[in-house]
Amino acid sequence: MCGIAGFLTSPGNFSADTLSQIVATMTNTQIHRGPDDEGTWCDAAAAIALGHRRLSILDLSEQGHQPILSSCGRLVLVYNGEIYNFHELRKELEQAGRKFRGHSDTEVLCEAISCWGLNETLPKLRGMFAFAVWNRMERQLTLVRDRVGIKPLYFGQFGRTLMFGSELKALRAHPYFEAEVDPAAVGLQLRHNYIPAPYSIYKNVQKLPAGCLVQIQFDEDERQLNVSEIQPWWSLTDVIEQGRSHPFRGSFDEAIDEFDRLAKESVALRMLADVKVGAFLSGGLDSSLVVALMQEQSSRPVRTFTIGFTEFEYDEAPYARRISEHLGTEHTELCVMPSEAQSVIPKLQQMYDEPFSDMSHIPTYLVSRLARRDVTVSLSGDGGDELFGGYNRYFHLANIWNQLNRVPGRHSLASALRWYAGNSPLRFKKASCGHYADLLDTASADQLYAKLHRHWLPSEVLNVDCLEPSSQLGFGKAIAGLEDPQLSWMALDTLTYLPEDILTKVDRASMAVSLEVRVPLLDHNVVEFAWSLPKEYRFEPNQGKKLLRNTLGRHLPLSYFDRPKVGFGIPIGEWLRGSLYDWAEDLLSEERLNAHGMLRTDVIRQRWEDHVAGKTNWQYPLWDVLMFQAWLVENH
Repeated sequence: MCGIAGFLTSPGNFSADTLSQIVATMTNTQIHRGPDDEGTWCDAAAAIALGHRRLSILDLSEQGHQPILSSCGRLVLVYNGEIYNFHELRKELEQAGRKFRGHSDTEVLCEAISCWGLNETLPKLRGMFAFAVWNRMERQLTLVRDRVGIKPLYFGQFGRTLMFGSELKALRAHPYFEAEVDPAAVGLQLRHNYIPAPYSIYKNVQKLPAGCLVQIQFDEDERQLNVSEIQPWWSLTDVIEQGRSHPFRGSFDEAIDEFDRLAKESVALRMLADVKVGAFLSGGLDSSLVVALMQEQSSRPVRTFTIGFTEFEYDEAPYARRISEHLGTEHTELCVMPSEAQSVIPKLQQMYDEPFSDMSHIPTYLVSRLARRDVTVSLSGDGGDELFGGYNRYFHLANIWNQLNRVPGRHSLASALRWYAGNSPLRFKKASCGHYADLLDTASADQLYAKLHRHWLPSEVLNVDCLEPSSQLGFGKAIAGLEDPQLSWMALDTLTYLPEDILTKVDRASMAVSLEVRVPLLDHNVVEFAWSLPKEYRFEPNQGKKLLRNTLGRHLPLSYFDRPKVGFGIPIGEWLRGSLYDWAEDLLSEERLNAHGMLRTDVIRQRWEDHVAGKTNWQYPLWDVLMFQAWLVENH
């Protein structure tokens, strides 16, 4: 696991020494991602510079050093991630006559692209990765991100310079970088609590979407950069359509057999490392299955880690402890006091680089820090909710949608409520009538999901006019033509919420302490199998994860995990009224809010005052604003 950075610019802009100095500075902003080694490679004639920070996991020798050149000398690669099937690919390449200097997956990836070409190599890869490969003959730079977006990659163009990095801080270190906030991205963050790809908080900087690549060349005749359109090399939509046209036709027991086999193989691949490996264990279904499959394939007790809280309703540690005792893992548990959790807050802006307000980023950092004391790699159960229907909202919203469709003449009723809202002198009646009218006038289940699964409506909180791009990113639209609302919502979450919230949170929190996290449930073979299943194998009345739950039942007694789903949360709402009040009041003061003028001070102050008074729990939208405000203070 590593941090990568680099840039391509106009020939003659920089000397070789300056190229090297700039890319080293960019790369070293990410030392937390790779504390074990650093490297740079530059070509002054082509005006290209590549940099790498290394966290050594496989082949700890110098042979794993990056940037790496292909044996033919044509390609230069910087790469962040793991290719789990690299032994298999290496044998295939050796049969084709390729020779290897070391034993790293990096060298295998570089030689594979050299031998087979990029388009043929990518479908062969099982892993998580983001990489940049420079073709010295064609003078072409290609940036690539893995199928589901486990590893991050940003890129931005400023004039005749294209720069990229694993984290935004690498781009900010380049002298040509311009830090101009994008109001559309602010709106997205306030709506979703994260900024979906391809947007970033800055204009002219994009996140490369999951399963995509982009190619860049410098046109010497025109003296300009040619940046291709972002191109998908793997598509969830295609996977869903393939699953519908070639569905799994076995019995439910046969589906359990197949999922158990795929998950077990995926876990085994992710246990391979030349350093110590452990796992997060929350006591939920997903992490429990991963740990059970690890322990079955390990000759010694697996190291497992969990954190608990003094607040009973947020504490899953007893469940994790019980599962650990049954499986025989070597378990480490930390009970987190409120002051310890709150001490993480000042670190968040440096950790995430742009406004990010999923509250579970705090416990995720704490459990990562706990695990890093004993291991360098940890397996996690992320992905199970999106693939197998684990979120409670899939059921709550389906019930609302069904109730809405039972309201006779609901669109006419919506028009009447809007008229009343426009003519009522009472503020609270205007707001409530407008809200219900909007709900009644919902045209589709996907629109309902977009309306209710949000924190702020950007138009009600932003002071600046900007395009609200959520609908263009798929929010409010059926995915892959899925007519079933719950399946469509799962697909949307897999495309957006999973890579841009869940996996972003895990990557930044774990890499902040130089811990590599692997996610076996997101192996593409598991993803493709999940989308071939009939709905009744994933859902039962008012409960999802039917297949996953029954698979886990082969490894653990049902009584260990037959309980309501609990999120990885913390009592932010209570803390904002108590120990965090002064900090929040400062960031939400009229002076702070008016200083940049992007947000409506009156709306935010009203919600803050209502929250403090205990009238309404506005913890989620307020945390969005607080993370944006704290980011501004840190970065501008």
